Amino acid sequence: MIRIDAVWLAVEPVDLRAGMDTVLARVVAVFGAAHPHQAYLFTNRRCNRIKVLVHDGFGVWLAVRRLHRGRFLWAASASSRLSLTREQFDALVLGLPWQRLGESAVITLV
Repeated sequence: MIRIDAVWLAVEPVDLRAGMDTVLARVVAVFGAAHPHQAYLFTNRRCNRIKVLVHDGFGVWLAVRRLHRGRFLWAASASSRLSLTREQFDALVLGLPWQRLGESAVITLV
């Protein structure tokens, strides 16, 4: 299992045709590095695909998820910080309405 201590959401859409090097370059430009045990989430303009870049402490993983119907409910760009529980994060990546669930752990937006 990959340990994830923090999750960062990119609020601006990204061209998800980009590969690992391009996504990693975006993370490095914003944070200076892909930090161990942190995940970085990106969505496309239509919010029907997400890419998750995770640094597991040894290397970098890149995962893609696509919804065939519907859209991922993404955070508004007007907010700079957003608190999510693990339950909310799990709902977000499944494409479910996560805003109605409880609040707790901090997940910071890029």
